[in-house]
Amino acid sequence: MSDAQTSTAETATTSPTDATTIPAPSSTTVDLSTWEIVIGLEVHAELATATKLFSAAPQLFGAAPNTNIDPLTLGLPGSLPVLNEQAVELAIRVGLALNCTVQRSVFARKNYFYPDLPKDYQISQYDQPIDIDGWLELPSGKHVGIERAHLEEDTGKSTHAGDTGRLQGASSSLVDYNRAGVPLLEIVSRPDLRDADQARAYVSELRSILVAVGASDGKMEEGSMRVDCNVSVRPQGSDTLGTRCEIKNVNSLRSLGRAVDYEAARQVDLIEGGGTVRQETRHWNENDGRTHTLRVKEEADDYRYFTDPDLVPCDPGDEWIERVRAELPVLPAARRARLVGATGGGGEGVAIVVERGLDGLVLAAIEAGADAGRALTHAEHNLSDERSAELDPSAFAKLVGMEIDGKLSATQAKTVLATLVAEGGDPAEVAAAAGFEAMDTSELEGIVDGLIEANPAEWARFCDGDQKVTGFFVGQVMRATKGQADGKVVTQLLNARMG
Repeated sequence: MSDAQTSTAETATTSPTDATTIPAPSSTTVDLSTWEIVIGLEVHAELATATKLFSAAPQLFGAAPNTNIDPLTLGLPGSLPVLNEQAVELAIRVGLALNCTVQRSVFARKNYFYPDLPKDYQISQYDQPIDIDGWLELPSGKHVGIERAHLEEDTGKSTHAGDTGRLQGASSSLVDYNRAGVPLLEIVSRPDLRDADQARAYVSELRSILVAVGASDGKMEEGSMRVDCNVSVRPQGSDTLGTRCEIKNVNSLRSLGRAVDYEAARQVDLIEGGGTVRQETRHWNENDGRTHTLRVKEEADDYRYFTDPDLVPCDPGDEWIERVRAELPVLPAARRARLVGATGGGGEGVAIVVERGLDGLVLAAIEAGADAGRALTHAEHNLSDERSAELDPSAFAKLVGMEIDGKLSATQAKTVLATLVAEGGDPAEVAAAAGFEAMDTSELEGIVDGLIEANPAEWARFCDGDQKVTGFFVGQVMRATKGQADGKVVTQLLNARMG
């Protein structure tokens, strides 16, 4: 459902056990150690088509209200839906990337009544979705089952005028139908996730896959990717699922993690206090850090699904499916594996580099002679600029070589790298223009000796094994040399003088 629908439903009566009447749980009051959190996610991704799912109305983010519309968008009599072929192909891409079976699918009418739904029903897929029975591998190696992914049209958006921005307290409401009819792919995971970190990792990996196959831009801040989070708790060791609550329209990874933690603690607090968790739909409020009741959770029967009589079944056929499979790019998991093999690195650093799309740059730089470990480190820590992927691999390799050979300090290399990203050029020429020259070792030794003499207490701590003091001496040398010294060399000199 849309943002507007959840806002409309806020008129539902809250129960005595709602978060509005119980204190926000905290780690000091709620012990989760004997409980297991069970999480399933429903991710709604706007597909990257030029037009809507069933009409030729444009799909343009940020357009003036009610300009991306046509008779079908408005549900006018006599208008008939025509399925967008590109949306189907994107759904096939996602299904194959998620190891799903792509099958014959049928569109149904999902009936409910809100101002942002002019037809009084949403065209979706119910018992025969296009993608079923897949899985996704997280960077940690954990497999998360994908129950289904189905095509559906988005709804419009209501804006409530007033100080709160919500239905309560609003003096009037405005409806924008630009989003109505935009193609969505709803990806439903199995309840395989067990904590907030796994939930965030799942959404991040899914977003990377969607972007990699060109299915969606994955911009949560623009609403093109929205998450509904189902949370329940059960005692450790139990195989019985607890009563779940659905948290609607979470729009950032940070909010997702906080919502999971709060909702799990709320449910445990409620159960341990002798209460019962009610299956319901809830809203995450970022301002107060709580979930709040929106409405009692609907069941499928409440929507009165039936096959849409204006649309025939969608059966892509083996030939189309296999063509799409052959055209799939290398996916994030395979790219991470390839980068690990080339660099020997792993963990979060590799995941960050792949997510930024810089793994190709690192591999090309290694091919051009760059030290693998140093190239990976630069890509992880010093190449966050959006233009970094356009960096010339040979220039990147040359820069890394100058650093490895001691011609540039780590600080200098970082500065030169920033210039290369912004302006391009030859690393040696950029370094020369900046006045970067390799320091004479004897000069550096003199500076180190002077600092040791001037700081006997700190030197004694260093000799006693207090490695924290290393940063003090390196920092002082950097100030004295205006950043031209190499921190690694400084550390080597300190260790050599300790004997």
